Amino acid sequence: MATERDYQGLYDRIAALREQVTNKLSADLIANPQLADALTKQIDDLLIAVVDADAKIPPPPDKGLAALAGVGPDASREFGTTRVPPGVEPYDETITSERIMAVGDMYYLWQHEKIGVFRVVQKLQELFKAGTVRLSGGPGAFALYQFDRRDVLRYTKSDRLSAYKRIFGYGGSPVPTGSRANADFHKLFAHFVHQVTLFWRDKRISDVIRERAYDPSFGSIAIVRRAGLDLRNNLKWLSFGHLNVLRVEVMQLLEEAFNILNSDDVKRLFGADNAWDVVEEVLIRYFNERLVTSPRQRMGVTGRDILRWLAQPHILQTTRSQFETLLLEIAEQSEEWLTSAQAMGLSTRTGSHRVLPWDQTQPTPVRPSHKQRVGVSATRQPAREYELQL
Repeated sequence: MATERDYQGLYDRIAALREQVTNKLSADLIANPQLADALTKQIDDLLIAVVDADAKIPPPPDKGLAALAGVGPDASREFGTTRVPPGVEPYDETITSERIMAVGDMYYLWQHEKIGVFRVVQKLQELFKAGTVRLSGGPGAFALYQFDRRDVLRYTKSDRLSAYKRIFGYGGSPVPTGSRANADFHKLFAHFVHQVTLFWRDKRISDVIRERAYDPSFGSIAIVRRAGLDLRNNLKWLSFGHLNVLRVEVMQLLEEAFNILNSDDVKRLFGADNAWDVVEEVLIRYFNERLVTSPRQRMGVTGRDILRWLAQPHILQTTRSQFETLLLEIAEQSEEWLTSAQAMGLSTRTGSHRVLPWDQTQPTPVRPSHKQRVGVSATRQPAREYELQL
């Protein structure tokens, strides 16, 4: 049980240890900046071990109040002998990864919903029932029959769209009674992805300009971590309920839909080579739609990878070398998502703007100067607001 005197003394000794190590190794730290990370981590681990060990000691029945208030035989004669608790569990370590993983799958499903995969299968069902296509007893026709028969056991399209609206704020469907649409998801997700891409861009630039550059201004892990924690905290309260079961069911539904689209008789009907060709052919022929298959599908794949990474405790890593190694896992996915979203008009690149005000939909774009407005070296135009469509 740590007393106030022990508590104060511990942090004073840790501070003295840091100062002493820094003074003795100052020359080595300049030549090898990675050494500073290693020393800082060792001292931090030492401090955490002492605090954790103290937290495991059972407190007295009165939690130390009698000693502090001067009541009873255990009353403290000095303030330094009173008990000081080490604190409570950090907020950012209380999120269950399973729920964030489920959100990642739902984001993947949303992009396929936007592409129109389920609408294509529904259209095939209508054509099959009407007898206007040459489908009869093949594997695709039989799968369409089974797909239709099991429809009563599944969540409806309205249920899916309501879930997307509640979790991501996407679409125009109403949210379930008692809940609200997550209007902040897209701006926080785009902001996190943008910070990841900026981090690696800055790091690449620093490596080119200076060999073995280690200036903290080149790629700040604190900014990336804060953006990631804001996004993860946003999803914490919106990933409860039937989301976990719904995403498993809809993932099975998506697999079943692609089995139908990839069957030989359905592909032969449209002269297609694979299931994606069938999707695009039906969308063009019966819906007269502009195809967004490739960017939407890649946004779904890379977006799910990014959210899966965020579900792990990697974002809490404070050591620079380890954080960079873990962040490298989603470096290319973030760049690809941002490029695809930019092509779709759903996000913009905002240069080096790193802070996202809470009440703003996206970072403030860099506005051209007077010379740029009259045509002199105009390098960046104001970003237009994006629209989230169903």
